[in-house]
Amino acid sequence: MDKTISNEKISNNYFDGLKVSNTHKILFFIIMLAYFFEQMDNWNFGFIAPALMKSWGITMTDVGRIQFAYFVGMTLGGLTGGIISDLIGRRKTFLGAIVLFSLASVVNGLTSDLTVFTISRALTGFGVFCLMVTSQAYIAEMAPAESRGKWQGLVAAVGFCAVPFIGAMCRAVVPMHDDAWRYIFYLGGLGLIGFLIGLKYLKESPRWLVAQKRLSEAEKVVEEITGIKVDLTEAAAKISPRNKVMEVLIGMFSRKYIKRTLVVLSFIALTTPATFVVTVWTPTLLSQRGLSLEDSLMASTILMIGVPVGCFLASLISDKGGRKIPLAILAVLISLCAVIFGQVNGFIPIVCCGFVLIACVMALGFVSFSYIAEQYPTKMRNTATGFHNASGRMATSVIQLAVPVVFAQHSFAGVYNMVALLVLLPVVPLLIWGMRTGGKSLEEIS
Repeated sequence: MDKTISNEKISNNYFDGLKVSNTHKILFFIIMLAYFFEQMDNWNFGFIAPALMKSWGITMTDVGRIQFAYFVGMTLGGLTGGIISDLIGRRKTFLGAIVLFSLASVVNGLTSDLTVFTISRALTGFGVFCLMVTSQAYIAEMAPAESRGKWQGLVAAVGFCAVPFIGAMCRAVVPMHDDAWRYIFYLGGLGLIGFLIGLKYLKESPRWLVAQKRLSEAEKVVEEITGIKVDLTEAAAKISPRNKVMEVLIGMFSRKYIKRTLVVLSFIALTTPATFVVTVWTPTLLSQRGLSLEDSLMASTILMIGVPVGCFLASLISDKGGRKIPLAILAVLISLCAVIFGQVNGFIPIVCCGFVLIACVMALGFVSFSYIAEQYPTKMRNTATGFHNASGRMATSVIQLAVPVVFAQHSFAGVYNMVALLVLLPVVPLLIWGMRTGGKSLEEIS
């Protein structure tokens, strides 16, 4: 832990202007680890679906229904995760979510009943997105204003190395025999390791503590992390009592917040389902395009290296252009790449174009995570963040049922043309009416 010579308290706005300490980095590492196991459970079904179709004799329509249930679970996890973390704290909600998605993954591996499998996937989605929403607000509240976007991206870049890892595991394990896909779900139970480490070392957000009028505890957390004694009296004076859920939802559409709410809502509701078509359906669609199970798994594994690359890219560009300029540029790049990806043929062109597409998709996602969390004050932040992300997941759940239909009528290219259109539509409203938030104090933005 970093130490300081002075015993006097300095008046400060939480971590703003302070150096990121070694203890800070330990907290970020815990989130990285949780992300890693979370994303194993989040992405594994996309790789497993072709083998499950073969093993159980199910269709793409059945896969769409499973995905629909998964994203409904995500929607509920986003909504209730934000509410619960505002009530009981970021730390407890974060740890509880890890337990849920880890155990649900094990159930997915054990069951041979399609209904139980679908319910377990829904519970996995609930836990995965409950953790994601909570962690977005947590990082925003724990990192200095000068580097919030950087740490969001770096944490994700390391944690999301799980995606190519799980792809490689699927490539090695799934073709072994008809039920070998079960081993991948068992592997998801290792998320409990992240829970045990977090249980010992994860600290509560001092901003949440101040909102609960626990000022001395908040100052102690800042000191434990930075080694510097801080006086948060001035920061605490800016905190209003936590709003009830309905008050937050009404407040989001009040005169002060309605413009930013509508801009963010339109951006998330259109880009989220589009990007999840790319990340969730691409392995399955490649297998339907004529590639063998082994070739589609290999191509998908290579493509998914773009996931941590995209998260690292987000860390480099997120704090530039007030946040909204990188979002607009990435959206345009995704639209162009999606159209090209729908047309290319051959293993190498598919892999090269798909890699760039997925890297841009992930960069967009994690810049937008920072952007959403910055729009509202602490008393509203997690509930509002949960609302926006849950809206995106609800839109995504509907798209899951549409993908098999679009594929049947317009083939592979039609699916990715749909992606291009959805991502491009909200760019102009974002540029005209979106706020510039990067590099500003959360209290200044609010």
